[in-house]
Amino acid sequence: MWQYLVKRLLFLIPVLLGVSFLAFILIHLIPGDPAQVILGPRATAQSLADLRSSLGLDQPLYVQYLRFLGNALRGDLGRSIINRDPVLDELLSRFPATIELSVFAMIIAIVVGVGAGTVAAVKQYSVFDNTVMVGALVGVSMPIFWLGLMLIWVFAVVLGWLPPAFRMSTDIQLQPVTHLYLLDSLLTGNLPAFGDALKHILLPGLALSTIPMSIIARMTRSSLLEVLNQDYIRTARAKGLTEKLVIFKHALKNAFLPVLTVMGLQFGALLSGAVLTETIFSWPGVGRLMYDAILARDFPVVQGGVMVIALLFVFINLVVDLLYKYFDPKIRY
Repeated sequence: MWQYLVKRLLFLIPVLLGVSFLAFILIHLIPGDPAQVILGPRATAQSLADLRSSLGLDQPLYVQYLRFLGNALRGDLGRSIINRDPVLDELLSRFPATIELSVFAMIIAIVVGVGAGTVAAVKQYSVFDNTVMVGALVGVSMPIFWLGLMLIWVFAVVLGWLPPAFRMSTDIQLQPVTHLYLLDSLLTGNLPAFGDALKHILLPGLALSTIPMSIIARMTRSSLLEVLNQDYIRTARAKGLTEKLVIFKHALKNAFLPVLTVMGLQFGALLSGAVLTETIFSWPGVGRLMYDAILARDFPVVQGGVMVIALLFVFINLVVDLLYKYFDPKIRY
């Protein structure tokens, strides 16, 4: 297992190199000039040239890329072109918000998706099964930006039940511990802050969880149906075991490997796909930071954000691979 782990960690090197190169090239292909964005439309040609020179934007692309790569290997992702703050500090300050939103959305997706998929498989071809499959198809097909706007309109504008944006109300005081508002409010015993943070995260969490919830439900149903037709399931039923014990102890655990794979991929996708959700709900996370950086042509912030998300994505898939052994002890790395 340790040899496998070392190989996977070494595999990170070419993956991150490829991701960094693609991110660097693609962001430089976007039309626009960062110097023009900073100085405005009335800037003179000389002031634009001086700013490009001070930022290193007048150098060849390969020189800029090698400089970025060399700094990144030392843990320095550069400084923002717009505010000159260190990129790593900006990402770390926004990262807890993205993690909290992604974990919350993933919990909703797993609980609802696995539960609905399991019941749909047990009650195959029933009204509930058909409803789950239609709902999963709609959930996968529904654009997040449209769903987010509809949720805001219904629950925030029309009904007034939930706030439409941000992480917490301005009149709520919370002592930061981990900078995860739900967790910090519980650790400090601040129940009003917990309730307020929960209200703020419900709408973006629900919008972000829709696609992974649908995919997990479909995969759970498909995998469980395949396992339920195996001989050992019929043997377990013939021995007189209860249906609940057959489903949860024998069938679901053996059907969980492909579902676990989907969960890992979807959680990684949530981290990278939270850009639209965070933008719609004004959620101050990494996705919103990268959206603003793309509009401002802030190359270092975009490159640093892509690198961090890629690193997390690969790490999550590594954890999923290691969890396989728990669900199937026959697996050898």
